[in-house]
Amino acid sequence: MTKYIKFGIIAVCAFLFAGCVAGDFFDPSPEAIVMTGTDENPMIKFAVEDDAAAYPVTVSATGPVSEDVKVSLKIDNSLVEKYNQQYKTSYYSLPDNATSLEKSEVVIKKGNTASEASLFRLVSKEAFEDGRIYIVPVTITTVNGGGIDVLESSRTLYIRLSTIMDFTALDISDYTMYSNFIFDDSKKLELPTYTYEIKCMIDKYHPGSEPISRLCQWTSKEESRSMMLRFGENGQDINSLQIVSPGGNIISKTRFETGNWYTLSLAFDGNSLKFYVNGILDGELVADCSNTFQRFELGMSWGGGYPQKQRFLGRVAEIRVWDRALSVGEIQLGLCAVDATTAEGLKAYWRMNEGEGHIFHDATGNGYDMDWSKTVRDNKENGVLNEFDNSAQVAAGWVFDDKNKCLN
Repeated sequence: MTKYIKFGIIAVCAFLFAGCVAGDFFDPSPEAIVMTGTDENPMIKFAVEDDAAAYPVTVSATGPVSEDVKVSLKIDNSLVEKYNQQYKTSYYSLPDNATSLEKSEVVIKKGNTASEASLFRLVSKEAFEDGRIYIVPVTITTVNGGGIDVLESSRTLYIRLSTIMDFTALDISDYTMYSNFIFDDSKKLELPTYTYEIKCMIDKYHPGSEPISRLCQWTSKEESRSMMLRFGENGQDINSLQIVSPGGNIISKTRFETGNWYTLSLAFDGNSLKFYVNGILDGELVADCSNTFQRFELGMSWGGGYPQKQRFLGRVAEIRVWDRALSVGEIQLGLCAVDATTAEGLKAYWRMNEGEGHIFHDATGNGYDMDWSKTVRDNKENGVLNEFDNSAQVAAGWVFDDKNKCLN
Protein backbone atom coordinates (compact mmCIF):
# COMPACT_ATOMS: atom_id res chain seq x y z
CA MET A 1 0.00 0.00 0.00
CA THR A 2 1.45 3.33 -0.94
CA LYS A 3 1.97 5.88 1.75
CA TYR A 4 -0.20 8.92 1.41
CA ILE A 5 -0.65 12.27 2.99
CA LYS A 6 -3.79 13.26 4.82
CA PHE A 7 -4.17 16.92 5.51
CA GLY A 8 -5.61 17.63 8.88
CA ILE A 9 -5.54 20.32 11.44
CA ILE A 10 -4.58 18.74 14.68
CA ALA A 11 -3.89 22.12 16.12
CA VAL A 12 -2.36 25.35 15.11
CA CYS A 13 1.09 24.41 16.27
CA ALA A 14 2.46 27.76 17.26
CA PHE A 15 5.21 26.11 19.19
CA LEU A 16 8.85 26.36 18.22
CA PHE A 17 10.51 23.62 16.21
CA ALA A 18 13.06 23.01 18.95
CA GLY A 19 16.57 21.99 17.98
CA CYS A 20 16.18 22.60 14.23
CA VAL A 21 18.82 25.28 14.19
CA ALA A 22 21.36 26.57 16.64
CA GLY A 23 21.97 30.01 18.00
CA ASP A 24 20.13 32.82 19.70
CA PHE A 25 17.58 34.66 17.63
CA PHE A 26 16.36 37.32 20.01
CA ASP A 27 18.13 40.39 21.32
CA PRO A 28 16.03 42.01 24.08
CA SER A 29 16.61 45.51 22.75
CA PRO A 30 14.22 48.08 24.25
CA GLU A 31 13.41 49.36 20.78
CA ALA A 32 13.04 46.75 18.06
CA ILE A 33 10.38 45.26 15.80
CA VAL A 34 10.24 41.47 15.45
CA MET A 35 8.07 38.78 13.93
CA THR A 36 6.14 37.36 16.87
CA GLY A 37 7.33 33.89 17.87
CA THR A 38 10.91 34.19 16.60
CA ASP A 39 12.51 34.89 19.98
CA GLU A 40 14.22 31.47 20.13
CA ASN A 41 13.70 29.97 16.69
CA PRO A 42 12.52 31.55 13.41
CA MET A 43 10.40 28.51 12.51
CA ILE A 44 6.97 27.41 13.70
CA LYS A 45 4.90 24.39 12.73
CA PHE A 46 1.47 24.91 11.24
CA ALA A 47 -0.63 21.77 10.77
CA VAL A 48 -3.15 22.20 7.97
CA GLU A 49 -6.33 20.28 7.28
CA ASP A 50 -8.24 22.20 4.65
CA ASP A 51 -8.24 25.43 2.70
CA ALA A 52 -9.93 27.26 5.59
CA ALA A 53 -7.03 26.64 7.99
CA ALA A 54 -5.25 29.88 8.90
CA TYR A 55 -2.27 30.92 11.02
CA PRO A 56 -2.37 34.39 12.65
CA VAL A 57 0.84 36.27 11.81
CA THR A 58 1.65 39.24 14.04
CA VAL A 59 4.59 41.55 14.68
CA SER A 60 5.74 42.82 18.06
CA ALA A 61 7.76 45.63 19.54
CA THR A 62 10.09 44.96 22.44
CA GLY A 63 8.36 47.72 24.37
CA PRO A 64 5.22 49.89 24.11
CA VAL A 65 5.39 52.12 21.03
CA SER A 66 5.07 55.89 21.34
CA GLU A 67 2.93 56.21 18.20
CA ASP A 68 1.20 54.00 15.67
CA VAL A 69 3.77 51.86 13.86
CA LYS A 70 2.88 50.48 10.42
CA VAL A 71 4.71 47.31 9.39
CA SER A 72 4.63 45.92 5.84
CA LEU A 73 4.76 42.15 5.34
CA LYS A 74 5.13 39.82 2.41
CA ILE A 75 5.63 36.17 1.56
CA ASP A 76 9.10 35.82 0.05
CA ASN A 77 9.74 32.27 -1.18
CA SER A 78 13.22 33.22 -2.38
CA LEU A 79 14.33 33.08 1.28
CA VAL A 80 13.85 29.30 1.46
CA GLU A 81 17.15 28.63 -0.29
CA LYS A 82 18.91 31.15 1.95
CA TYR A 83 17.57 29.33 5.00
CA ASN A 84 18.68 25.95 3.63
CA GLN A 85 22.19 27.21 3.00
CA GLN A 86 22.49 28.78 6.42
CA TYR A 87 21.20 25.82 8.42
CA LYS A 88 22.13 22.92 6.12
CA THR A 89 18.56 21.80 5.59
CA SER A 90 16.58 20.91 2.47
CA TYR A 91 13.12 22.39 2.79
CA TYR A 92 11.08 23.10 -0.33
CA SER A 93 9.31 26.26 -1.44
CA LEU A 94 5.80 26.47 -2.84
CA PRO A 95 4.61 28.45 -5.85
CA ASP A 96 3.65 32.01 -4.96
CA ASN A 97 -0.02 31.35 -5.66
CA ALA A 98 -0.20 28.37 -3.27
CA THR A 99 -0.34 30.56 -0.14
CA SER A 100 -1.78 33.92 0.82
CA LEU A 101 -1.43 36.64 3.45
CA GLU A 102 -4.63 38.42 4.39
CA LYS A 103 -2.99 41.81 4.98
CA SER A 104 0.23 43.22 3.59
CA GLU A 105 0.33 45.80 6.39
CA VAL A 106 -0.33 45.51 10.12
CA VAL A 107 -0.30 48.22 12.79
CA ILE A 108 1.02 48.31 16.33
CA LYS A 109 -1.21 50.86 18.01
CA LYS A 110 0.25 53.58 20.24
CA GLY A 111 0.98 52.22 23.71
CA ASN A 112 0.82 48.58 22.58
CA THR A 113 3.51 46.00 21.91
CA ALA A 114 1.74 43.74 19.38
CA SER A 115 -0.10 44.26 16.12
CA GLU A 116 -3.38 42.83 14.93
CA ALA A 117 -3.10 39.59 12.97
CA SER A 118 -2.69 39.03 9.26
CA LEU A 119 -4.02 35.56 8.53
CA PHE A 120 -1.72 33.21 6.60
CA ARG A 121 -3.48 30.51 4.57
CA LEU A 122 -2.57 27.57 2.40
CA VAL A 123 -4.61 28.15 -0.76
CA SER A 124 -3.70 25.05 -2.76
CA LYS A 125 -2.26 21.61 -2.01
CA GLU A 126 -1.60 20.72 -5.64
CA ALA A 127 2.14 21.35 -5.44
CA PHE A 128 2.68 19.02 -2.48
CA GLU A 129 4.78 15.93 -3.20
CA ASP A 130 5.20 12.90 -0.97
CA GLY A 131 8.38 13.02 1.14
CA ARG A 132 8.89 16.78 0.82
CA ILE A 133 8.49 19.33 3.58
CA TYR A 134 7.61 22.91 2.72
CA ILE A 135 8.28 26.18 4.50
CA VAL A 136 6.86 29.61 3.71
CA PRO A 137 8.85 32.72 4.74
CA VAL A 138 6.80 35.70 5.90
CA THR A 139 9.10 38.69 6.23
CA ILE A 140 9.03 42.33 7.31
CA THR A 141 9.79 44.67 4.42
CA THR A 142 9.32 48.18 5.90
CA VAL A 143 8.52 49.88 9.20
CA ASN A 144 6.97 53.35 9.39
CA GLY A 145 6.61 55.29 12.62
CA GLY A 146 8.10 55.18 16.07
CA GLY A 147 11.70 55.42 14.92
CA ILE A 148 12.16 51.72 15.60
CA ASP A 149 14.34 49.37 13.57
CA VAL A 150 13.76 45.72 12.72
CA LEU A 151 15.83 43.17 14.60
CA GLU A 152 17.44 41.36 11.63
CA SER A 153 17.58 37.94 13.27
CA SER A 154 13.79 38.15 13.80
CA ARG A 155 12.80 39.79 10.52
CA THR A 156 11.42 36.60 8.98
CA LEU A 157 9.04 33.94 10.28
CA TYR A 158 9.34 30.56 8.55
CA ILE A 159 6.04 28.67 8.58
CA ARG A 160 6.56 24.94 8.27
CA LEU A 161 3.49 23.33 6.72
CA SER A 162 3.00 20.16 8.71
CA THR A 163 0.81 17.27 7.64
CA ILE A 164 -0.40 14.04 9.15
CA MET A 165 1.21 11.17 7.26
CA ASP A 166 -0.59 7.84 7.43
CA PHE A 167 1.67 4.97 6.44
CA THR A 168 1.96 1.22 6.15
CA ALA A 169 4.52 -0.55 8.34
CA LEU A 170 5.81 -4.07 8.89
CA ASP A 171 4.92 -5.87 12.10
CA ILE A 172 7.94 -8.02 13.02
CA SER A 173 6.45 -9.74 16.08
CA ASP A 174 6.61 -13.10 14.26
CA TYR A 175 10.13 -14.22 15.18
CA THR A 176 10.21 -16.79 12.37
CA MET A 177 10.55 -13.78 10.05
CA TYR A 178 13.98 -12.83 11.46
CA SER A 179 16.83 -13.31 9.03
CA ASN A 180 19.62 -11.61 7.05
CA PHE A 181 19.81 -10.31 3.54
CA ILE A 182 23.31 -10.19 2.10
CA PHE A 183 23.90 -8.02 -0.95
CA ASP A 184 26.20 -8.85 -3.84
CA ASP A 185 29.84 -7.81 -3.48
CA SER A 186 29.24 -5.08 -6.05
CA LYS A 187 26.85 -3.44 -3.56
CA LYS A 188 29.30 -3.35 -0.65
CA LEU A 189 29.58 0.14 0.89
CA GLU A 190 32.73 1.25 2.67
CA LEU A 191 31.53 3.93 5.06
CA PRO A 192 34.13 6.11 6.80
CA THR A 193 31.18 8.39 7.56
CA TYR A 194 27.51 7.45 7.57
CA THR A 195 24.04 7.77 9.06
CA TYR A 196 21.85 4.74 9.77
CA GLU A 197 18.17 5.29 10.52
CA ILE A 198 15.13 3.21 11.40
CA LYS A 199 11.65 4.04 12.61
CA CYS A 200 10.11 1.67 15.15
CA MET A 201 7.17 1.26 17.50
CA ILE A 202 7.08 -1.18 20.42
CA ASP A 203 3.65 -2.75 20.91
CA LYS A 204 4.71 -4.56 24.08
CA TYR A 205 7.77 -6.15 25.63
CA HIS A 206 7.90 -9.92 25.52
CA PRO A 207 7.57 -11.77 28.84
CA GLY A 208 10.55 -14.07 28.33
CA SER A 209 13.10 -14.95 31.01
CA GLU A 210 15.72 -12.93 29.11
CA PRO A 211 14.20 -9.46 28.66
CA ILE A 212 16.06 -8.68 25.45
CA SER A 213 14.52 -7.45 22.20
CA ARG A 214 16.81 -7.27 19.19
CA LEU A 215 15.69 -4.81 16.55
CA CYS A 216 18.17 -4.84 13.67
CA GLN A 217 21.78 -4.79 12.51
CA TRP A 218 23.67 -3.07 9.69
CA THR A 219 26.91 -4.92 9.09
CA SER A 220 29.45 -6.36 6.69
CA LYS A 221 29.10 -9.64 4.85
CA GLU A 222 31.08 -11.40 7.60
CA GLU A 223 29.33 -9.49 10.44
CA SER A 224 32.44 -7.54 11.43
CA ARG A 225 32.34 -3.99 12.84
CA SER A 226 28.58 -4.16 13.13
CA MET A 227 26.00 -1.55 14.12
CA MET A 228 23.30 -3.29 16.16
CA LEU A 229 20.25 -2.08 18.08
CA ARG A 230 18.73 -4.08 20.92
CA PHE A 231 16.62 -3.35 23.98
CA GLY A 232 17.29 -4.59 27.52
CA GLU A 233 20.75 -6.13 27.08
CA ASN A 234 23.35 -6.54 29.86
CA GLY A 235 20.95 -5.96 32.73
CA GLN A 236 19.57 -2.74 31.31
CA ASP A 237 15.91 -1.82 31.60
CA ILE A 238 13.83 -3.53 28.91
CA ASN A 239 12.77 -0.08 27.66
CA SER A 240 16.33 1.17 27.23
CA LEU A 241 18.17 0.80 23.95
CA GLN A 242 21.72 -0.45 23.56
CA ILE A 243 23.63 0.66 20.47
CA VAL A 244 26.45 -1.76 19.73
CA SER A 245 28.88 0.01 17.38
CA PRO A 246 32.34 -0.74 15.97
CA GLY A 247 33.82 1.70 18.50
CA GLY A 248 31.87 0.75 21.62
CA ASN A 249 28.41 0.85 23.12
CA ILE A 250 25.89 3.58 23.87
CA ILE A 251 23.01 3.09 26.33
CA SER A 252 20.08 5.37 25.60
CA LYS A 253 18.99 8.00 28.08
CA THR A 254 15.52 7.71 26.58
CA ARG A 255 13.17 5.16 28.08
CA PHE A 256 10.95 4.02 25.24
CA GLU A 257 7.19 3.81 25.71
CA THR A 258 4.95 1.27 24.05
CA GLY A 259 2.57 2.54 21.38
CA ASN A 260 4.78 5.44 20.28
CA TRP A 261 6.75 5.72 17.05
CA TYR A 262 10.44 6.64 17.36
CA THR A 263 12.90 7.58 14.63
CA LEU A 264 16.38 6.36 15.62
CA SER A 265 19.36 7.99 13.88
CA LEU A 266 23.05 7.09 14.20
CA ALA A 267 25.38 9.64 12.60
CA PHE A 268 29.17 9.09 12.42
CA ASP A 269 31.26 12.03 11.15
CA GLY A 270 34.65 10.29 11.22
CA ASN A 271 35.31 11.28 14.82
CA SER A 272 32.22 10.70 16.92
CA LEU A 273 29.03 8.66 16.72
CA LYS A 274 25.91 10.62 17.70
CA PHE A 275 22.64 8.92 18.56
CA TYR A 276 19.37 10.79 18.08
CA VAL A 277 15.84 9.90 19.18
CA ASN A 278 13.22 11.76 17.14
CA GLY A 279 15.85 14.28 16.14
CA ILE A 280 17.03 15.00 19.70
CA LEU A 281 20.61 14.09 20.65
CA ASP A 282 20.49 11.24 23.17
CA GLY A 283 24.09 10.05 23.37
CA GLU A 284 27.55 10.35 21.82
CA LEU A 285 30.62 8.16 21.54
CA VAL A 286 34.04 9.49 20.50
CA ALA A 287 35.69 6.52 18.78
CA ASP A 288 36.48 4.99 15.41
CA CYS A 289 33.07 3.72 14.29
CA SER A 290 33.79 3.42 10.56
CA ASN A 291 31.75 0.66 9.02
CA THR A 292 31.18 -1.57 6.01
CA PHE A 293 27.61 -2.24 4.92
CA GLN A 294 26.68 -5.29 2.87
CA ARG A 295 24.26 -7.12 5.14
CA PHE A 296 21.06 -6.22 6.97
CA GLU A 297 19.63 -8.31 9.80
CA LEU A 298 16.04 -7.93 10.94
CA GLY A 299 15.48 -9.09 14.51
CA MET A 300 17.65 -11.80 16.12
CA SER A 301 18.36 -14.50 13.54
CA TRP A 302 20.68 -16.92 15.34
CA GLY A 303 19.64 -20.51 15.88
CA GLY A 304 19.27 -22.18 19.25
CA GLY A 305 15.98 -20.52 20.15
CA TYR A 306 17.41 -16.99 20.15
CA PRO A 307 14.85 -15.50 17.74
CA GLN A 308 12.00 -16.38 20.11
CA LYS A 309 13.92 -15.40 23.24
CA GLN A 310 14.84 -11.99 21.85
CA ARG A 311 11.79 -11.22 19.73
CA PHE A 312 10.76 -7.65 19.07
CA LEU A 313 7.01 -7.20 19.50
CA GLY A 314 6.42 -4.18 17.34
CA ARG A 315 6.69 -2.53 13.95
CA VAL A 316 9.34 -0.99 11.72
CA ALA A 317 9.41 1.50 8.85
CA GLU A 318 11.72 4.03 7.17
CA ILE A 319 15.07 2.20 7.17
CA ARG A 320 17.89 4.23 5.59
CA VAL A 321 21.61 4.13 4.84
CA TRP A 322 23.49 7.38 4.13
CA ASP A 323 27.18 7.76 3.27
CA ARG A 324 27.58 10.91 5.36
CA ALA A 325 26.76 12.20 8.83
CA LEU A 326 23.51 14.13 8.71
CA SER A 327 23.16 17.37 10.61
CA VAL A 328 20.57 17.65 13.36
CA GLY A 329 18.47 19.84 11.07
CA GLU A 330 18.53 17.20 8.33
CA ILE A 331 17.60 14.46 10.78
CA GLN A 332 14.66 16.45 12.10
CA LEU A 333 13.57 17.21 8.57
CA GLY A 334 13.30 13.49 7.78
CA LEU A 335 11.51 12.19 10.86
CA CYS A 336 8.54 11.05 8.76
CA ALA A 337 10.06 10.52 5.31
CA VAL A 338 12.67 11.86 2.91
CA ASP A 339 12.64 12.65 -0.78
CA ALA A 340 14.70 9.83 -2.30
CA THR A 341 15.12 11.69 -5.60
CA THR A 342 16.96 14.67 -4.10
CA ALA A 343 18.48 13.48 -0.81
CA GLU A 344 22.27 13.93 -0.94
CA GLY A 345 24.21 10.84 0.13
CA LEU A 346 21.20 8.55 0.52
CA LYS A 347 22.50 5.17 -0.64
CA ALA A 348 19.62 2.86 0.32
CA TYR A 349 16.09 3.57 1.54
CA TRP A 350 13.47 0.99 2.47
CA ARG A 351 10.23 2.73 3.27
CA MET A 352 8.70 -0.60 4.38
CA ASN A 353 5.34 0.53 3.03
CA GLU A 354 4.72 -2.09 0.33
CA GLY A 355 1.62 -3.46 2.06
CA GLU A 356 1.92 -6.79 0.25
CA GLY A 357 4.50 -9.27 -0.92
CA HIS A 358 7.92 -10.01 0.52
CA ILE A 359 10.33 -7.63 -1.23
CA PHE A 360 11.51 -4.47 0.53
CA HIS A 361 12.04 -2.05 -2.33
CA ASP A 362 14.88 0.48 -2.35
CA ALA A 363 13.33 3.88 -3.03
CA THR A 364 16.65 5.37 -4.22
CA GLY A 365 16.85 3.24 -7.36
CA ASN A 366 20.39 2.21 -6.37
CA GLY A 367 19.49 -1.47 -6.49
CA TYR A 368 19.33 -2.38 -2.81
CA ASP A 369 16.03 -4.26 -2.92
CA MET A 370 15.79 -6.98 -0.24
CA ASP A 371 13.96 -10.18 -1.23
CA TRP A 372 12.93 -11.88 2.00
CA SER A 373 12.45 -15.21 0.20
CA LYS A 374 16.24 -15.29 -0.24
CA THR A 375 17.62 -14.73 3.25
CA VAL A 376 20.19 -16.54 5.38
CA ARG A 377 20.69 -17.37 9.05
CA ASP A 378 23.88 -18.20 10.90
CA ASN A 379 23.40 -21.11 13.30
CA LYS A 380 26.51 -20.02 15.27
CA GLU A 381 27.44 -23.67 15.72
CA ASN A 382 29.64 -24.17 12.69
CA GLY A 383 29.45 -20.79 10.95
CA VAL A 384 27.27 -22.16 8.16
CA LEU A 385 24.76 -19.77 6.62
CA ASN A 386 21.50 -21.58 6.05
CA GLU A 387 19.07 -20.31 3.43
CA PHE A 388 15.54 -19.40 4.46
CA ASP A 389 12.41 -18.39 2.59
CA ASN A 390 10.54 -15.96 4.87
CA SER A 391 8.22 -14.61 2.21
CA ALA A 392 5.02 -15.87 3.85
CA GLN A 393 5.85 -14.31 7.21
CA VAL A 394 6.56 -10.91 5.62
CA ALA A 395 3.42 -11.03 3.48
CA ALA A 396 1.37 -11.57 6.66
CA GLY A 397 3.11 -8.78 8.57
CA TRP A 398 1.97 -5.64 6.76
CA VAL A 399 -0.24 -3.38 8.85
CA PHE A 400 -2.05 -0.13 8.11
CA ASP A 401 -4.13 1.32 10.95
CA ASP A 402 -4.62 4.39 13.12
CA LYS A 403 -1.37 3.74 15.00
CA ASN A 404 0.70 4.44 11.89
CA LYS A 405 0.72 8.24 11.90
CA CYS A 406 3.47 10.85 11.76
CA LEU A 407 3.26 14.63 12.08
CA ASN A 408 5.59 15.94 9.42
